[in-house]
Amino acid sequence: MSDRPHRLYLAGPMTGIADFNAPAFDVAAARLRGAGYEVFNPPERDRVMGLTIDGATGDEPYDRRQVLAADLEWLCLHAEGLAYLPGAEASSGARAEMAAARAIPVPVMYWKLWLETGDE
Repeated sequence: MSDRPHRLYLAGPMTGIADFNAPAFDVAAARLRGAGYEVFNPPERDRVMGLTIDGATGDEPYDRRQVLAADLEWLCLHAEGLAYLPGAEASSGARAEMAAARAIPVPVMYWKLWLETGDE
């Protein structure tokens, strides 16, 4: 294996998008995993935490602090890179995640660019 980052955090817009944008996250995570990356996919973690994703838009009441804290913990303690989805720049949560990644620092790139450096 090369010296490239192996563990990626996946960031993107969720609030206000049907199903929390989980289908887009899931497609990107599957493609990145197919390229040899370990991927932290926030909607997957939300499902494990018991949050309802299907049919949700993020406008429903939920503890945003708890969710963002859990996500940022993984990003800060484990991520070796951040892959972002389209629309991340317009999302306050994704912008916070990208800022944290740059502060650590770990590389931040559009998710499809990571495929060019993967093990496919």
